[in-house]
Amino acid sequence: MAYLGNAPAQSFISFERQVFTIVNSQTAYTLSHSVTNENDIRLVVNNVVQEPGSGKAYTASGTTLTLSAALTNGTDEMYCVFLGRAVGTVNAPAGSVDTAQLAADAVTNAKIADDAVESEQLNNNVISGQTELSSEPADTDEFLISDAGTLKRIDYSHIKGGGITEADQWRLTSSITSDTDPISANLERVDDATFSKIGTGMSVVNGHWIFPSTGLWQVFGNANIETAAVDNVYLKIEASTDGGSSYDSLVQFQQSDSVATYGGHAGGHVFVNVTNTSTYRVKFLCGSLGGSGAGINGNTNFNFTYFTFIRLGDSQ
Repeated sequence: MAYLGNAPAQSFISFERQVFTIVNSQTAYTLSHSVTNENDIRLVVNNVVQEPGSGKAYTASGTTLTLSAALTNGTDEMYCVFLGRAVGTVNAPAGSVDTAQLAADAVTNAKIADDAVESEQLNNNVISGQTELSSEPADTDEFLISDAGTLKRIDYSHIKGGGITEADQWRLTSSITSDTDPISANLERVDDATFSKIGTGMSVVNGHWIFPSTGLWQVFGNANIETAAVDNVYLKIEASTDGGSSYDSLVQFQQSDSVATYGGHAGGHVFVNVTNTSTYRVKFLCGSLGGSGAGINGNTNFNFTYFTFIRLGDSQ
């Protein structure tokens, strides 16, 4: 009979056949395709078509085929034909599948190429928490970074830094009129209303200053000096690496006058690379070369003679 148009695709369709390997004493077998029930397949055992249904030769659901009696390997043979699943040789035309034919969440990760998702596929709500932070992130907050092309997450604690983590200032509260090594009394942390330290701050035991953390520290000494006639008054900074048993002189600053009592200001600073907080110390000492009793001035209400400690960064 003549036919107008393309020949029906059904003329190229065949039904798929599955041959089973018999396992002794086994009644459950796995189908290569899911079925609704046993009526979707024709089961043949030893060239005899079997009757489907509960209480009959077999039942089927999903990919499970259940026999009513076990077969014997080497003696029995079994295969099935999928009556409800035609395997055609004709593919769907290109561009013929629309969104209506796709089930929700049907496209899995395995079907998406690794480099196929671009910015146009991402909505601006891809970030679950869209409220910006109003303060510094917590140490356990995470950032995304590219490590040689591999996207990784990293805690903020590993990348923060670059700022001052320790800054402290102390002052001498009353004047010193004789040679003193070390300056250990009448010391207080600055307590003016506008003052604040950063970090733990320094501590001092018998004039030996203890660092709260390792790192490169800048240590300042500033003295208001009063000299007598023909005298030379100094303030010195020294450092120890053995817990204070021995010290090395780092800087000395001084004032002198050859005529009469004279007041002035002198100061200086040093870098101390603290690699061990248990053994590194600094101290301040003062004296007069002429031995005339001149000294350095202190005050509890404002900075007259004072000491400043700033941690600049990590030890190198």
